[in-house]
Amino acid sequence: MKLYYARGACSLASLIAAEEAGLVLELVPVDIRANPHRLADGSHFLEINSKGYVPALELEDGDLLTEGVAILQYIGDEWSERTMFDHYRQLEWLTFIATELHKSFSPWLFHPEYGEQAAAVARARIAERFTYLDRHLRNADYLLGSQFGVADAYCFAIVRWAPGKGITLAEWSFLSAYMDRVQARPKVAAAIARHG
Repeated sequence: MKLYYARGACSLASLIAAEEAGLVLELVPVDIRANPHRLADGSHFLEINSKGYVPALELEDGDLLTEGVAILQYIGDEWSERTMFDHYRQLEWLTFIATELHKSFSPWLFHPEYGEQAAAVARARIAERFTYLDRHLRNADYLLGSQFGVADAYCFAIVRWAPGKGITLAEWSFLSAYMDRVQARPKVAAAIARHG
């Protein structure tokens, strides 16, 4: 399988999940700073994914799966045995991360043309969501309790943007400890090294 990715992007979550699942992915870098986005050979990424953004996962049969949550759910289904309720609980966390965290960071904190007022609103919204995560992690090692899952891969990939966007984790001690715990996982470290 091939993972189309960009350094520093949310595609890191898919790679972390694949590493944890023991899935081997060929990495295909996408230059998302080029307009239009390009592959290393100069071809347009839009020819691969007409949505134009990463991640995209090309399966063995050539089918393409896009949208980070769908890719993570696919990897999670390949990886773990869990109850139907756990499946939905994981989906709940993936949705929260996608809609409440990911979309609060991007585009508001990644595009200075939106201005400082939009950035300040985004940071305040993120702080509220970090408080929610911190409360949850007070009594759990990972989002679903004691076992690392694909939602943790996604959460980690997004929360790690915070320091570079002017948000320190100092006031959220349980979230900060969670980030350290996830980063200390050998397969997470391997994924970070591969992803960049």
